[in-house]
Amino acid sequence: MSPSPIVRLDKVSKRFGTGPLILDTISLNVDHGEFISFIGPSGCGKSTLLRLIAGLSEASAGNLVVDGMTPANAREEMAFVFQDANLLPWRRVLQNVDLPLMLRDESKERRENRAREMLSLVGLAAAADTFPWQLSGGMKMRVSIARALSVAPKILLLDEPFGALDEMTRGQLNEDLLEIREKDPLTGFFVTHSVTEAVFLSTRVVVLAANPGRAVEVIPVPFAFPRKAELRETPEFLKLLAETSRVLRAVRR
Repeated sequence: MSPSPIVRLDKVSKRFGTGPLILDTISLNVDHGEFISFIGPSGCGKSTLLRLIAGLSEASAGNLVVDGMTPANAREEMAFVFQDANLLPWRRVLQNVDLPLMLRDESKERRENRAREMLSLVGLAAAADTFPWQLSGGMKMRVSIARALSVAPKILLLDEPFGALDEMTRGQLNEDLLEIREKDPLTGFFVTHSVTEAVFLSTRVVVLAANPGRAVEVIPVPFAFPRKAELRETPEFLKLLAETSRVLRAVRR
């Protein structure tokens, strides 16, 4: 008997107050260790869907279960990485990473050890005593990811975290994220406008249409892990990229 999905959405809809329908009857089962990307035109509800899974907003209709619980009750199982790194400028990097553990009343020794471990995981062990203003944009986002991972979440939710970065830095962080998942195969949900990024990172890509937001196609990504940068240059990758782009163009019409 296969294990139950870690996240299950059954005809989930969302509207704010008496406003228009933002998301319309979205259904999706996600297994442990999957990495799901949401792509679609602006205004299709990608970030809203992520926030529903995270328990930061409530669905208006349908059923949403996270690790056997309501999303609000499963918050301790999840961590969220926002579009901005949102680091506290007066705290050193190590103190930014250990902040969630401090809020959970962990001991100072436990906090520091875990924070250093996560900084090492994202390649920033040497930056522990620096301040955020001393870091590049890509380094700040690595710190944000390390902070999210410090609580050992079962589920990591990322809301277009690399969108403001240059193409080279973005590509490197994609590769870094894959390496992190090789060491800690948590379940991931990722919002992006980049089809290349979605295909490179994901086990499945969910394409959303707008007005209201709805899932029009779920595209499996068959490439085995671990994935290396060279995958993006293969004919198989380029073919799937083209197919996914065609679906996205169709929903934008």
